[in-house]
Amino acid sequence: MPDRSNSTDTIAYGRLMHHAMRGLIQTVLTDVARDGLPGEHHFFITFDTRHAGVDLAPWLQERYPDEMTIVIQHWYDGLDVTDDGFTITLNFGDSPERLRVPFDAILTFVDPSVEFGLRFETAPAPDGPSGDDDPMPEDAEEPGQEDDTAPVQDAEVVSLDTFRRKT
Repeated sequence: MPDRSNSTDTIAYGRLMHHAMRGLIQTVLTDVARDGLPGEHHFFITFDTRHAGVDLAPWLQERYPDEMTIVIQHWYDGLDVTDDGFTITLNFGDSPERLRVPFDAILTFVDPSVEFGLRFETAPAPDGPSGDDDPMPEDAEEPGQEDDTAPVQDAEVVSLDTFRRKT
């Protein structure tokens, strides 16, 4: 019989979903790094520029102090994907800049060509040594990260209207 002394009474579906969706983004970007963007696919990726591990040119960090949306479409170079994030060179007004984005910093990932999108919600971390001490509403999911001191994130499908061009 398995030892359950270190387990909880619930399955952390929120954390598992968070991990799976980040893995999906990693797989898609790995395929694009190897094969290029197929067809009309392109991505809008919004990320938290304050997140540990984000690396931006100082002028970009100053211009986007909280969050930034990048577009991976016509011109990009050196897309390199690792287990914890990606690096890419993008063109900002004829100025190529290298940036690094950890997967945990991503707030939204959208591919408008196929109307696919994910949004990772951030909520304050619960008080106390562990999130298990606070009761959760019946319709709430388990916290989205293993580190209970970090912000909680859950994944959901994002409305593509946010990224549509207004004509």
